Amino acid sequence: MEKKTAIKLFESKKIRTHWDDEQEKWYFSVVDVVAVLTDQSDFQKARKYWNKLRERLTKEGNQTVTIRHRLKMPAADGKMRMTDVADTEQLFRLIQSVPSKKAEPFKVWLAKVGRERIDEIEDPELAFDRAMETYSKLGYSPKWINQRLKSIEVRKELTDEWDNRGVKKGLGYAILTNDITKAWSGFSVKEYKKYKNLKKENLRDNMTNLELVLNMLSEATTTEISKEKKPKTFEQNRKIAKQGGTIAGNTRKEIEEKTGKKVVTSLSAKKLLNRNNENEQTD
Repeated sequence: MEKKTAIKLFESKKIRTHWDDEQEKWYFSVVDVVAVLTDQSDFQKARKYWNKLRERLTKEGNQTVTIRHRLKMPAADGKMRMTDVADTEQLFRLIQSVPSKKAEPFKVWLAKVGRERIDEIEDPELAFDRAMETYSKLGYSPKWINQRLKSIEVRKELTDEWDNRGVKKGLGYAILTNDITKAWSGFSVKEYKKYKNLKKENLRDNMTNLELVLNMLSEATTTEISKEKKPKTFEQNRKIAKQGGTIAGNTRKEIEEKTGKKVVTSLSAKKLLNRNNENEQTD
């Protein structure tokens, strides 16, 4: 989506937002969120409330919310003006700090999510059960769900192998994942997500069964090669990642040659679900 800014409605009130392509983050106008949570229609009063709240949080040592980010956003007079913004994590922390009835449902939900995460750490199987339930509610087929859960298992085996080879989580994982994805699909992760018109959505959640299978093949192959080669440097890990991805990429090309169809599709999860529902109705 080329448009980088949008106006989102929350309880019929406007909250200005901005999507950052580079960081792949949504940013929200803090004053707009405060105005909604405090039922304040006067912009200046909402801004004063936020200024006082920021001062209090700063004294408490809360850096999560008080680290200041400012962006130009459309004001009431139509002009672009600098305003304080927060990403999703900061926004949730801000909501926890506002004594408001409207904030209470968010606080309850955050507490529930936190409890569920602790439960999953103690019993990892719960994460799979919850994932199955979530995917089912979203309308995914049992076949796709099983494939997706298998892909999580394959991914875990790969990251465990990377851990054993000294690859650092975060940037290290991202670079190797990008190498694998580029080698099998022809797209970098960022290009792949853009092709499917995705932002924060999970790429694998928007893959077809065939895309998932080839992605699993690339990761499983990378894992096996790494176990045999035992790479000692990051560059050696990158070479193996590209080898694993290339093997799956060759398979993709063979499939496309035989079927005459492209394997990598621009279809997102929503379009996939709609297409599946239409097929079921015509069968």
